[in-house]
Amino acid sequence: MPTSAGVEACLPIRSDMDLVWVRQHVRQAAGRLGFSLVEQTKVVTAASELARNTLVHGGGGRMESAPVTRGRTVGLRLTFSDKGPGIPDLERALSDGYTSSDGLGMGLGGARRLVQEFSVESAAGEGTVVTVVSWASAPPRPRGEA
Repeated sequence: MPTSAGVEACLPIRSDMDLVWVRQHVRQAAGRLGFSLVEQTKVVTAASELARNTLVHGGGGRMESAPVTRGRTVGLRLTFSDKGPGIPDLERALSDGYTSSDGLGMGLGGARRLVQEFSVESAAGEGTVVTVVSWASAPPRPRGEA
């Protein structure tokens, strides 16, 4: 179980502009934690998909981010929550290639493949909470060290 020092940020997801702020925050947070460029791209892509789902399917909500550690390994935990209609068929929604809209989104299954830990809780009429953790492949170097 990863340990966390607490929530670093809580960002609203109510508009397309909020999606931009979510992506920007996740990229900066992952960079500060020492994620490689490829790792940053993966977690930002997953966050973008999950934030869009929160807005489009959940009617808006929020994202919380927190740095986490497991031994000397650092990671980033992101939690997306909404009070929308919930996901009626979670198993289907998690299947590869499933999309509930006409968009080109990768869906929950695609987001799940981009992170190391993925959990989703959803109840009809109560909303959905998706929590992901992405881990940096190498411990961060002290500032100023090449």
